Amino acid sequence: MKKNLLSLFTGCGGMDIGFEGGFKVPKATINTDIHKDWIEREDNIYYYLKETFFETKFANDISEHAKIAWNDYFSKKRGYDLNGTFKVGSIVDIVKEYRSGNKKVFPENVEIVTGGFPCQDFSVAGKRNGFNSHKDHHGNIIDSDIPTEETRGKLYMWMKEVVEITLPKIFIAENVKGLANLGEVKDIIQSDFSNINGDGYLVLSPKVLHSGQYGVPQSRERIIFIGFKKSTLTKEALVELSKTDIAEEFNPYPVATHRLNGEIHYTSVEHLMKIFTKSREVLLDLKEPDTTSDFSQMFFSKAKFMGVHCQGQKEIELDKLAPTIRAEHHGNIEFRRLSIENGGKKTKELKKGLKERRLTLRECARIQTFPDDFNFVIPMNENKTKFSVSPSVGYKLVGNAVPPLLAYHIAKKIEANWKIYFEKK
Repeated sequence: MKKNLLSLFTGCGGMDIGFEGGFKVPKATINTDIHKDWIEREDNIYYYLKETFFETKFANDISEHAKIAWNDYFSKKRGYDLNGTFKVGSIVDIVKEYRSGNKKVFPENVEIVTGGFPCQDFSVAGKRNGFNSHKDHHGNIIDSDIPTEETRGKLYMWMKEVVEITLPKIFIAENVKGLANLGEVKDIIQSDFSNINGDGYLVLSPKVLHSGQYGVPQSRERIIFIGFKKSTLTKEALVELSKTDIAEEFNPYPVATHRLNGEIHYTSVEHLMKIFTKSREVLLDLKEPDTTSDFSQMFFSKAKFMGVHCQGQKEIELDKLAPTIRAEHHGNIEFRRLSIENGGKKTKELKKGLKERRLTLRECARIQTFPDDFNFVIPMNENKTKFSVSPSVGYKLVGNAVPPLLAYHIAKKIEANWKIYFEKK
């Protein structure tokens, strides 16, 4: 039986892809010494991951383009149109619709809620306004008449209300690592989540997960909040999850499978860990943009090299983790290769006549561990002159997403622990 999942701040669905599983990833991203049981099948290049028992019944974002990309992928995956599953709109407006009497806005029997509440106000790369956001819940510059709780920096409170409405067994909220360093913000959010339905939820101390430690070929860190509905937990699980140091057997945070350096992890799989996934292991089988039929590989930012002192002016180092894929295009997307004049190091590729260019959308998606059948460029006509999802929008969608493989690690750990959490003996 599938567990009904409600997805908030969905974006194009990176978290949903991971939580449902059933997608393919380059082999180097999976440590089969630890998770051989995850593999459905394989070929020379890919592992095809098994599906989980989670299924997305409701998704939400303010972006119509996110919906188009999400629906394009998940409708093909399910084999039927899911157009009614994804609701476009602000979470504030949707909750207000529920308050006004539309009790059917959310599905019934929700067992898990996930959501990556907006991160711009907590990001190191952004303005770091935290709760004092300068934008409203639609992303517009703030009006003095907008209530404080409806600013972009306070939207996690509306996720909290959705949890209060749907009362899932478990919820997972994620944000950028920078939130953990913003004074008392992390503690305030953890405390607010803990007050759901009175004292109804046990919210664990949030943990920062580095994607590179889970096979994702990218230096990307996210802070994860996990909350459990106390009344649904087994007695043993409630005791164990209330401890400061949770035993590995009960801990919902996944154990790392890949090393970044020589760090020690003190887990049961320490001796089985692999070195991080190098960028070359997910990029080098891709065709160049002028020889591919994949729209997401055809397009790349044409922004010219702007000097080494600007962000995004380096080429990907193939033997290292890729830098964080950002939700931008133009000049902040790293180069797949630079010319020798601009400091490029890939002389063999350049001698073959391959040109200086920035990363394509598909290359960014590979670094994020999206499957190749997820389209970030969706044309409206055969001439590719109009798009329902354009390349510039595609860059924003892929950069804002949670890496599906990181989400899969979280989902599989929770799936594996479901019985000890919720099924009383």
